Amino acid sequence: MENCLFCKIIAGEIPSKKVYEDENVYAFHDINPNAPIHVLVIPKVHIASIQEVTEENLSAVSAVLKVIPRIAKELGLAENGYRVITNCGEDGGQSVKHLHFHILGGKKLPVTLA
Repeated sequence: MENCLFCKIIAGEIPSKKVYEDENVYAFHDINPNAPIHVLVIPKVHIASIQEVTEENLSAVSAVLKVIPRIAKELGLAENGYRVITNCGEDGGQSVKHLHFHILGGKKLPVTLA
């Protein structure tokens, strides 16, 4: 999508602090972290939200879900745990209309963050 912030990050038009990249997935540190470690993991194909997941783009979402445990392990989160969140729509708190998953960890997280 032409005006999508995350598509521009994937394209290298906007800088990010990359954590992981392969042909299907891009992960980077959130610029406004809600935990000591806060990484966003996104499919490279534009999907507006979890509400837009279809049979045709399910493989892109699956690729994201497959790498989240690997990223968490590399960030040192696997042993003590971490949280994975995706927001959907305005009422759900989604601020960028590109499907993304937050990996949050590095401390004991409050239940209210869920």
